[in-house]
Amino acid sequence: MSESDFDRLPEPETRRRHRWSFSLIWLVPIAAAIAGLVLVVRTYLDAGPTVSISFETAEGLEAGKTEVRYKDVVVGKVKRIRLSPDHSHVVAVVELNKDASSVAVDDTRFWVERPRVGLNGVSGIDTLLSGGYIGVDIGISEQARTSFNGLEKPPPVTHDMKGRLFVLHSADAGSLVIGSPVYFHRVPVGRVVESDLDADGHNVTVQAFVDAPDDRFVTAKARFWNASGIDLSLSAAGLKVNTQSLATVVAGGIAFQPMDEVQPGPPAADRTEFQLFSDQAAALAPPDGPAKEILMRFAQPVRGLSTGATVDLRGVGFGNVRSIQLRFDPASNEFRSDVLADVYPDRLGSALTDLRSAEKSRNISAEQMWADLVKRGLRAQLRAGNIITGQLYVALDFVKNAPPVAFDPSATPMLMPTAPGSLEQLQEQLQSIVAKLDQIPFGEIGRNLNGTLKSANQLLQQLDGQLLPEAKSTLHAAQQALQSLDQSVTSPDAPLQQDARRTLGELNRTAASFRALADYLERHPEALLRGKSGEQEPPADAGARPGP
Repeated sequence: MSESDFDRLPEPETRRRHRWSFSLIWLVPIAAAIAGLVLVVRTYLDAGPTVSISFETAEGLEAGKTEVRYKDVVVGKVKRIRLSPDHSHVVAVVELNKDASSVAVDDTRFWVERPRVGLNGVSGIDTLLSGGYIGVDIGISEQARTSFNGLEKPPPVTHDMKGRLFVLHSADAGSLVIGSPVYFHRVPVGRVVESDLDADGHNVTVQAFVDAPDDRFVTAKARFWNASGIDLSLSAAGLKVNTQSLATVVAGGIAFQPMDEVQPGPPAADRTEFQLFSDQAAALAPPDGPAKEILMRFAQPVRGLSTGATVDLRGVGFGNVRSIQLRFDPASNEFRSDVLADVYPDRLGSALTDLRSAEKSRNISAEQMWADLVKRGLRAQLRAGNIITGQLYVALDFVKNAPPVAFDPSATPMLMPTAPGSLEQLQEQLQSIVAKLDQIPFGEIGRNLNGTLKSANQLLQQLDGQLLPEAKSTLHAAQQALQSLDQSVTSPDAPLQQDARRTLGELNRTAASFRALADYLERHPEALLRGKSGEQEPPADAGARPGP
């Protein structure tokens, strides 16, 4: 194209358009933006609080899927799961529903519901198909909270459960575990919810929850005892087996009842503290009252006596052995056993009341009362409690003609005089019997007995050789004589039989004559004076009865 052609082209016309002109095409993104903003605002307004929950592991948790449930109602969902900065646990970020904002309070508890198998049964079976979820126990606090420490297992008691919690103190938890049943008259009414060792490490604190309405039976006078396992007792009445149920043998258990069921007292308040006794006998024993520390020194061996052994007075237990130590006495050059025990005089009940009443009439103190008892012969003795096992116990009893001893009732511990026990007396008697048996000349007696047996043997041989043939001939002659006598007496033709028949005939005729005479005298009594007249009389044997 030449330059002249460019010159013939028309000049371009420049037109200016308005910079902020509106086009309808912009309505579409504007509407979308407004809709998105509305959704964001609605989502923000409908969203509940977001909380973080710490767990040991993320087992059973899945971001965007795991739900948070309260009484099987979904109240939230896990948004994401992350590790803690120190990698010691995991943190699940949970978004709660708006209508569940009351869940995020200070005393709310969370746990992961999984299948669990234990002594108390099987739980969480439904999670095998539906998957795990986070369970929640909504608290009653009004203070909001967004960070929680999750539990590794469901709490045994939730805030919506009706009942009361009681705190029990014991020296030993035995076989009690969380979930162990609590019994009242052998009926399960609650469970153990917590068992912790005290800070000093000497005792155990157990928390037991009793369901309503049975919690009203726990009164201020209630006594709790460990009912775990099987209680075996052997007494004069025989073997006794006692257990609450088969479950207590495996999982342990606690039982309780009022000390006085006639007047049980008012119901105990929530979190009332009680002592947990080792068994029912200890729980229902009379109140202990103040303890009295006594020391007993035994010269005899104490094998079979153990710590905790009973100290009784006339068969009533009112104390226990605390410690046993072996000591050497340089004065007597002998070993002695120091037995320290705690006794509770109040366990004697009405007997102690009567004794104190009698002593108060003389206006004496408790120490003087002990001194009077020792003066009357009160002594400590070791006695056999069980012949089979060889166990010993300490018996306080009155010994007749007990020698006087020095006694200080104000000493701590109070030194109680001792006396030989039944076992020691039995040993002394056995030793005396053995000593007397040793004095018997068994050797000489044996030799004399041997000589006597030889003489008796010779005598028997002589009798067998000489006297036995003569004895046989004598017996033969005696047998012949008896046979002859039998023939003479029992044979009908024997002279003795004939003489006996004639004698009986004569006696019969004599009796007939007497009857005739009696008849004549009855008719003629004058014949006794005048004699017999010339009247013809019947013959003397006319009235005789025929013989046999």
